[in-house]
Amino acid sequence: MLLVMSHGARSGLRAAVMTMAGCMSALLCMMSLSAAGLGALLTHFPVVFDALRYLGAAYLAYLGYKLWASTVRRPEASPANADEPMRSGASFFRQGLAVAASNPKAIVFCAAFFPQFIHPDRPALVQFGVLMATFSVIEVSWYLIYALSGHKLSRYLQQTHVIQNFNRVTGGVFVGFAALMAISR
Repeated sequence: MLLVMSHGARSGLRAAVMTMAGCMSALLCMMSLSAAGLGALLTHFPVVFDALRYLGAAYLAYLGYKLWASTVRRPEASPANADEPMRSGASFFRQGLAVAASNPKAIVFCAAFFPQFIHPDRPALVQFGVLMATFSVIEVSWYLIYALSGHKLSRYLQQTHVIQNFNRVTGGVFVGFAALMAISR
């Protein structure tokens, strides 16, 4: 959510939507893998889960560091997002995909949450489809709220010190999430 908001604030609504599409693609894949039984596999083999968790934490820490250390130019001399080189929609999509895919807890969440709503006497595939569609609508709604909020913030990010503070706070939150991901069980 924070990545979508950050991209909306720093690079505009199109970037946030592409980031959101990447995140949702990864989440849908992870939910499908969970429905196929990978969640049970990760639960029974904690070493694999831990390896994925640490890789995800390292990637979030890297993103946080990049934001924290990013160079900010004077907005009067350049566009509002000049501290970030021109990026394609595909690069925002890939970053959203990588951030969401680097969180193995989504698979475990689905493995723990979805079965509570599955009736064994009915076709499982249809039920998982309904659950995934419902989850997707709710998730996309929240992503849109964060993307629009970030986009609205962009007008306040016209002063160099505000941009720098925004980058540092966002980067610090990413590093904080990385630490929490690394130490949580």
